[in-house]
Amino acid sequence: MCRIIVAAGDFDTRDILAAAVSMSCGQTAAHDNKTTRHRHGWGAVWRRPDGTLACHRDPRPAAESSGDSPLAAKGGVRTDFLAIHVRNATLEAKQGIRFTHPLTRAADGWHFMHNGYMPTVHRLLGLERSEFDSAEYFDYLIPPGTAAAEIDSAVILRRLGAVPPPGSTSANAVAIHPHAAHVVHWSPADTPTPKFFTLHEFTADGMSVISSEVVPALATAGEWRRLTPGVVRTFAFA
Repeated sequence: MCRIIVAAGDFDTRDILAAAVSMSCGQTAAHDNKTTRHRHGWGAVWRRPDGTLACHRDPRPAAESSGDSPLAAKGGVRTDFLAIHVRNATLEAKQGIRFTHPLTRAADGWHFMHNGYMPTVHRLLGLERSEFDSAEYFDYLIPPGTAAAEIDSAVILRRLGAVPPPGSTSANAVAIHPHAAHVVHWSPADTPTPKFFTLHEFTADGMSVISSEVVPALATAGEWRRLTPGVVRTFAFA
């Protein structure tokens, strides 16, 4: 299981990075899942001033390696959109750079981050067994070769509704393309830890943040609100 934070607008990337690190260490955990520390790598995607996407991945714990990333540089980086993923592998064998998010498809420009476990989605791809559920979920939700204009909230929610039970915990994800980013907040009704998979949001001073946990260093508890379940929040890029 993992933690995700997304920021859009006017913000300091170092603040968002610090928030991700605090979640990775369990400092802001207030939920119903026994997992509080997320030490199996981390990654980020952000927009450069020219509209292209930059990507960083590191298989080391975020608390140990975040200072080596461009996001930690003096002054941060210039961007109006940033998504960070810190990971705790559901399966012990699925660790290392191959499994570190964001997952990326250079051919069509999509990047993908997932928090949850989707053990049956491989069936919708015609596969006999699952090798890496997040990668299979990526290919199902955003099929290879998909243009940004072909994806919207209705398409995403329709595809999620077709995922066969049982065993899925959450489909929370961020799908990022140079033209748009989609934050997916969706879990099956029988997810065993609904609080853990609840996303939280606050907006202030030209900045919007969506996060797996309330981070007091960014905003007081009263400024955060729970994101409505079963929705897709889209950030369109000019």
